[in-house]
Amino acid sequence: MTSKVYIQTTDLTRKFKEKTALDRVNLQIHQGELFGLVGPDGAGKTTLLRTLAGLIGISDGTVRVADSDLLKNPESVKSQIGYMAQEFSLYSKLSVLENLQFFGELYDVPASIQRERVPGLLAFAQLTEFKDRRAAKLSGGMKKKLALACTLLHRPPILLLDEPTTGVDPISRREFWNILNDLHIQGTTIIVSTPYMDEAKLCDRIALIQNGKILEIDTPQNIVDRFDNNLYAVRSDNMFDLLKQLRYYPKTESCFSFGDKHHLLLKDNNSDLNELKAYLQNHSNLEIIKIEPGIEDCFMRLIGNKNLEVLPV
Repeated sequence: MTSKVYIQTTDLTRKFKEKTALDRVNLQIHQGELFGLVGPDGAGKTTLLRTLAGLIGISDGTVRVADSDLLKNPESVKSQIGYMAQEFSLYSKLSVLENLQFFGELYDVPASIQRERVPGLLAFAQLTEFKDRRAAKLSGGMKKKLALACTLLHRPPILLLDEPTTGVDPISRREFWNILNDLHIQGTTIIVSTPYMDEAKLCDRIALIQNGKILEIDTPQNIVDRFDNNLYAVRSDNMFDLLKQLRYYPKTESCFSFGDKHHLLLKDNNSDLNELKAYLQNHSNLEIIKIEPGIEDCFMRLIGNKNLEVLPV
């Protein structure tokens, strides 16, 4: 990763009437970086990406993308950007090849250049043998890869991808990320939003975002390494009552559901687990196991002990 700052926001604020969707967001993203925006639905990820793409205005602050000042001239950046929305508008009645040709016209890519690039993009997206299939007949994962190929046709140096793997199967997710890693190696600057913590681990750096605010920015490993309290996975035969009791336990800092267990963070690393077990003595088949934290645990610690839906893994 180079040291050149390619994208920078300073106190970026975006309001929709009375709602503040982005609240004084400060980011520095380097050229060639694979940068992740991590947070649940409604956190502000889509608004931030649409702002960086010059698609929506700025209420306050500044944004510079590839040396363009988006406050003064949001149109100037669009040739440098490939933006893939959550619901990318493929044309279902057109074939894979026809969709690529259509977006080539949309991006003003000359027909001669299209003929040079399309075969490579089809191969890159593993769609060569499906080039004559209508988009409506593609699987979810194949649609995502076709959408990315259409986004890449004009060879933008910056990719903005809004939850590109949401709703696709695990194998397609892995294939899509293999493509992103190849683009990353080639030097493309990629900003990708995701609710998936396993995808967050694949980024050079991530920003944890909630309610339009950046909670923390760092490498995934550094964020996890700063989690210095003991964390426990707790389960019993009555998980609903167990969660309520753990949240009322005086020594609990936070507790949230995670799969078939509850993740419990205690206020004091020296807390006596025998005391906790005595507090939970009414639970049958009680298990309390010390575990290593993940990014989702760091996120939940930052936002506090609130009864929020857990991010998917």
